[in-house]
Amino acid sequence: MRSAICDMVAIARYLNVTLIIPELDKTSFWADPSEFEDIFDVDHFISSLRDEVRILKDLPPRLKRRVDLGNFYELAPVSWSNISYYHRQILPLLKKHKVVHLNRTDARLANNGLPLEIQKLRCKVNFSSLRFTARIEELGRKVVRILRRNGPFLVLHLRYEMDMLSFSGCSQGCNDKEVNELTRMRYANSWWKEKVIDPELKRKEGLCPLTPEETSLVLDALGFDRSVQIYIAAGEIYGGERRLRSLAVAFPNLVTKESLLEPSDLEFFQNHSTQMAALDYLVSLESDVFVPTYDGNMAKVVEGHRRYLSFKKTILPDRKVLIGLIDLYNNGSLSWDEFSSIVKETHANRTGSPKQRVIIPDKPKEEDYFYANPQECLQQIDEVSSSS
Repeated sequence: MRSAICDMVAIARYLNVTLIIPELDKTSFWADPSEFEDIFDVDHFISSLRDEVRILKDLPPRLKRRVDLGNFYELAPVSWSNISYYHRQILPLLKKHKVVHLNRTDARLANNGLPLEIQKLRCKVNFSSLRFTARIEELGRKVVRILRRNGPFLVLHLRYEMDMLSFSGCSQGCNDKEVNELTRMRYANSWWKEKVIDPELKRKEGLCPLTPEETSLVLDALGFDRSVQIYIAAGEIYGGERRLRSLAVAFPNLVTKESLLEPSDLEFFQNHSTQMAALDYLVSLESDVFVPTYDGNMAKVVEGHRRYLSFKKTILPDRKVLIGLIDLYNNGSLSWDEFSSIVKETHANRTGSPKQRVIIPDKPKEEDYFYANPQECLQQIDEVSSSS
């Protein structure tokens, strides 16, 4: 959501057109009825960008009447498009129809090859203009204060939730009933194009989120003290306490927002998963270490935001390597010391430190995501190296 909003602001600025406050998707798995102003400080968003782009909360009455009568154009822009695509294809539509509704905004702007001012504007929106509501910010600070009373803490973005497992076809550790449930859900969702999936092959390719059991082994192998506070940033873990058992045994100081806060603190957020995710986002930014078990959108944007915050430590698991090592350890081919040593060596340079974004021409899905490493907006790598 954050990256899509940043992209739309940049596109509106480049085309010199008015942007209407985005409508949020309410038809996803989470069925969250939240509006933009329920998550973000809408007045700050508009005022902070007033010198960049004109943003309105609603269409002017004359144009609203046109829309009510169906006199507007709607389309999904081509994914990973260069900014020139919007000038050639979208601007003429705006001039003709006056109102254009972009009904898909995820990954619609390229990672690279854009003017520097566009890249910097994307950062300005992400790091300055997209401020959460006072209610979310205040509760986020409260969670961090509670955690800080007990010392340093690690945020684990444990993406082992029902929607992710169904979408990805990953089912390691699930029983037959759960596998069937996940499969039915995938076939019922028309947005998810891939239906027939080999879960074991996908896991070995490193394309599955780490399970709670695999995560426990990895954190232990990396040398984290078993008394470390681990805050789980996630929705409901699929399989519940049964799947979290081994992680909780290995790291007993396992906490969630639900365990740290009173029910009354979270009452307003119930059935609003996006607002819950915003709370987790804030806590993730403040943690001493951030560890995502899957490189999804939120994990990538948090990674990039932590780079912006002076390259705060973010351990990026190499899942393909880890799965091979875990299987070798579990079948007795590797001792614990061997396993731990290789895990540490593999991740020595995967800590969110300064690096150049990897560019792969014509393969935007495979190259580094702009929002995971917005290098155009970060302290120069040579400056960081010389001062450290």
